[in-house]
Amino acid sequence: MPFAVPSSPSRACLAGLAALAVLAGALSAGMAGPAQADPTKAAIFPIELLDPGVVGGRRARPDETRKLALVTDELKGALAKQGGLEPVDTAPQAAEIAKQGPFYKCEDCAAPIAKTLGAELAVTGYVEKGSNQIFNLYVRILDAASGKPVRAGQVVIRADTDDTWAHAMRWVVKNRLLAEPLPGRS
Repeated sequence: MPFAVPSSPSRACLAGLAALAVLAGALSAGMAGPAQADPTKAAIFPIELLDPGVVGGRRARPDETRKLALVTDELKGALAKQGGLEPVDTAPQAAEIAKQGPFYKCEDCAAPIAKTLGAELAVTGYVEKGSNQIFNLYVRILDAASGKPVRAGQVVIRADTDDTWAHAMRWVVKNRLLAEPLPGRS
């Protein structure tokens, strides 16, 4: 029996063509790439120094201040580039940061400051001096609304050079903070 083509398309045929058109539209939209979500805003506070060998703490020496600024910049850059976070300017809250700090002494006092700055995350960290050549670097990411930790990481720095400090920060970001996508990020 020869195959007969109907003179007018059936409802099933029209429904199939409509479904193909919807699928083709979805595929072509998908080829343009997924829609980019707005970057998550993060208040990335300066990395601090903890010297437990000095009762009551001490101010960082100029060489330590430079290294702390170096690792803070590394942290900001890595979280922006690899984590898709948008650092917010913390300068408008400088007085409150100075009043509340150092952040390693308070549980979650950075979160309300971050929230005031319009950030969704608060990122804090410190370098603990163990000796002249051994340091511990700690970094925490907190949810600004709740103050609860989202991620944390720690690494030992075994030499007192710019390169070892910068490498340690890159390592902790890659292997601890961003080893898995941050919540709400794919």
